[in-house]
Amino acid sequence: MQNNTSPDSVQTGELYTLQLPSTLESITVLENLIEEIADKFKVSEDAFANMMTCLNEAANNAIVHGNKLDPDKKVIVNADVDAKRSVWTITDEGEGFDYNHLPDPTAEENLEKPTGRGVFILKHLADQCIFNSSGNEVELHFKY
Repeated sequence: MQNNTSPDSVQTGELYTLQLPSTLESITVLENLIEEIADKFKVSEDAFANMMTCLNEAANNAIVHGNKLDPDKKVIVNADVDAKRSVWTITDEGEGFDYNHLPDPTAEENLEKPTGRGVFILKHLADQCIFNSSGNEVELHFKY
């Protein structure tokens, strides 16, 4: 009898994909998917709040900063979800950014600035936050 479970195999849950035009109105479609998944998988309130905050921020950054609000450019959202965790990937068609050299939003000179907290929020509210090398894709992990 052959064993199909190798150390390299990855167990996946249900897969979801959205292709959003780069308009701020697209965020509503993503929020609806997050709510649907949270209901279906009985996500805790804390995990739901963290997911909603992070994914809203990541999609907003992709739309505004990555794709420059160009409705012809898409933001791709993928989610791999099961009863214990979800892994979300948000990808834009922009050139990316250097996520390793961002100003510290908690530094005194930045506290009054209206922007610049997005990546900080992602890194603190998601269980794991991984950017691709060019900075136009982020993978966010949530446990619940």
